Amino acid sequence: VSTQSTWDPNYKITVIDKLDYCSSLDHLNEFKDSPNFKFVHGNILSGDLVGYLLRQEQIDTVLHFAASTHVDNSFGSSISFTENNVMGTHMLLEQVRIYGKVNRFIHVSTDEVYGGEGSLQNEEATLAPTNPYACTKAAAEFLVRGYMASFGTPVIMTRGNNVYGPRQFPDKLIPKSVCLLAQDRPCFIHGDGSHQRNFLFAEDAARAFDVVLHKGEIGQVYNIGSPIEKTNVQTVKDLIRLFGKADKEKDLITFVKDRAFNDVRYSIDSSKLISLGWKPEVSWDEGLLKTIEWYSNSENVQRWPHYRDGLIAHPSLDSHSSTYKA
Repeated sequence: VSTQSTWDPNYKITVIDKLDYCSSLDHLNEFKDSPNFKFVHGNILSGDLVGYLLRQEQIDTVLHFAASTHVDNSFGSSISFTENNVMGTHMLLEQVRIYGKVNRFIHVSTDEVYGGEGSLQNEEATLAPTNPYACTKAAAEFLVRGYMASFGTPVIMTRGNNVYGPRQFPDKLIPKSVCLLAQDRPCFIHGDGSHQRNFLFAEDAARAFDVVLHKGEIGQVYNIGSPIEKTNVQTVKDLIRLFGKADKEKDLITFVKDRAFNDVRYSIDSSKLISLGWKPEVSWDEGLLKTIEWYSNSENVQRWPHYRDGLIAHPSLDSHSSTYKA
């Protein structure tokens, strides 16, 4: 969405980001010099900064992507997830309320708020989060709903499946496994690897947000789901196959202790968003090959000088030796 809209003179885009451990300014290189794009290094927990940017840049639309998202990290650092995901959302909502000139506030949530019972979930399903990360995202959703009901904040919410692709810090399953396989090192599988996830390529996710931005209805929730459902172990096996190392499969998989709690699957019904004209376009193998190509370039992964901190079985915030603070 950003890449497409930045080059349209009808859009003026301001990005605020705290540049946490998983960030890299190099991701913005292709459009950082565009006259209608501005990057601000800052934290949405700073109400003064957010309020100033809303007024100074005359913001009329907010896409709220900012969040701590790694479930593993949330087990050991749950308070920071509450600060970033709940307090950050609350601060953003409050400054938008005071400013009073935002026409659309798109709040990006997650499929994990539904819990992991295994049945297909539509947007009316009960929220039943089971891990600290998902709980903070559900709490943020209730704040969003409260601001919509109490103050008329023009909100649209999305709940998406796992997104993968280039430029994702390699402490999550697919980019981590790609980096390990590129070094001919074994991949880590939590538990027995039977947990299922639906995977959506980043370009398809961007197209979904473009549709929600331009066609979504205020007050609605839209699932952004993928029909590609894989067990964790099958995901890694597919990566090994695409690396041409199927004959070494047994040597390239290491089963490790499972998470403190690991949902079985997240299956969501995206028919509401599909009715607006969106659908996933990138196939599983195509998306994985694009991802492999990007991470196999050593210059790309060096965007994070500390990327190796994520290449362990159970990453945590403590495992990142170098972080950015704001």
